[in-house]
Amino acid sequence: MKFYLLVFASFLLAACGGSGSSGSSGANLVNPAQFSGQHCPSTASANAEAFCLMFQDYLWYREMPERVNLNQFNSADQLVRAVRASHDRFSYVLSAEEYEARFIDARFFGYGMSFQIVDNESALLIRFVYSDGSAAENGLQRGDRITEIEGKTVAQWYADIEAGRATNDDMFGANDDGVMRHFAWIKPDGTALQADFIKREVTTNTVLHRSVLEKEGKRIGYLVFNSFIELSETELEQAFSYFKQQNIDELVLDVRYNGGGLIRVASQLASHIAWPTLQNKTFVTFSHNDKNPQNNRTWQFSLGQRGQSFLNLSRVLVLTTPGSCSSSELVINSLTPFIEVVQIGEATCGKPVGQQPEYFDRRQQVMFAVNFQTVNALGFGDYFDGLMPHCPVRETIPGDWGLETEALLQEALYYLSTESCSSASQQYFAPLLPQSAEQVRLTAPKQNLAQPFWRQWNEQ
Repeated sequence: MKFYLLVFASFLLAACGGSGSSGSSGANLVNPAQFSGQHCPSTASANAEAFCLMFQDYLWYREMPERVNLNQFNSADQLVRAVRASHDRFSYVLSAEEYEARFIDARFFGYGMSFQIVDNESALLIRFVYSDGSAAENGLQRGDRITEIEGKTVAQWYADIEAGRATNDDMFGANDDGVMRHFAWIKPDGTALQADFIKREVTTNTVLHRSVLEKEGKRIGYLVFNSFIELSETELEQAFSYFKQQNIDELVLDVRYNGGGLIRVASQLASHIAWPTLQNKTFVTFSHNDKNPQNNRTWQFSLGQRGQSFLNLSRVLVLTTPGSCSSSELVINSLTPFIEVVQIGEATCGKPVGQQPEYFDRRQQVMFAVNFQTVNALGFGDYFDGLMPHCPVRETIPGDWGLETEALLQEALYYLSTESCSSASQQYFAPLLPQSAEQVRLTAPKQNLAQPFWRQWNEQ
């Protein structure tokens, strides 16, 4: 298939433009195939460079449109979303500043919390709180419900926002150091609290919780892991050192909100669970498009540079939701050929593909376009509908991490006690039971995941 690119002298007028404006008069017809095997011209407009990168490296480049008028897109991100394949829910563009802050430095301006809107937009239910930040310092925890901000109810805030009388920044404050808002919230036991939260630079810990539960003579490690970034290498080593000292018999790995990240960290996590069983075994094989066969390769499991405190478990229980994506799924899929993996919760997001971040636009933007697919040691990687749970359960948030009444953890503990799913899980689809047990699956919604995880989880 031939691909053509309509540009408004984008290579000739590079000094004049960024992403371009609307309109196409005087556009020149350019065949992007001329870029094949060459570096994309950094002197081009941001849109032209982005399209070139897509044409060279995108896994599904053959499904891009035949003709595109670059000038009709106000940003490279808008362009990428328009030209990506119809089934691609993952490709997007991020500013270099935001990419480096979150993925490399693990920092952002905020209060240090994540929430979901509940109770007919009258409360913010807290999903998790970072250990750094004024939210944690003031005692906000998972399971709490924020009901007022600056003396105004959450219900009134959202009514004003929907009516155009207020904005999200009015509600939470601008992302500037020192911005203050007064919050009122209710804990699960009914206790009402209030305090001033102050925005500042927050370090985002990726291990949200670790603990050891004792059940029927077993010591069960519980690890809530939230993202695969640079900081995770140290935090995972610390967590597994703790579990090794505690001499745990089983591990429950909770990745319900983990949208992925660095593949080498995924390898580190998986390796720490079942070393040395995994030593010299295939962790993942990458497959790129037919323009980049030189990038196809196989990785072995690795403990990483700091790998000292590993376990030698024969199974792991993994808690998942549709928010479990990418590297989280890779851990599950890569371990399956070698140890028992019991998945509990909901189907994962369905992303057996990955992106190699690429700087462009004079290193001001970063391209996150899908450019490879992954398969495990058995050659399996076809889970675009998500990895399906053995014991289907929907999560609850009754309080802070580690509560045994939380639905997913409760199901995991039941499984460890009985070696089977609970009756509640087995009857999850009772009204919809088909003839074939194979069809009893809790499928993930096909939401658009072309956004970084902190936006998906409403972090503030």
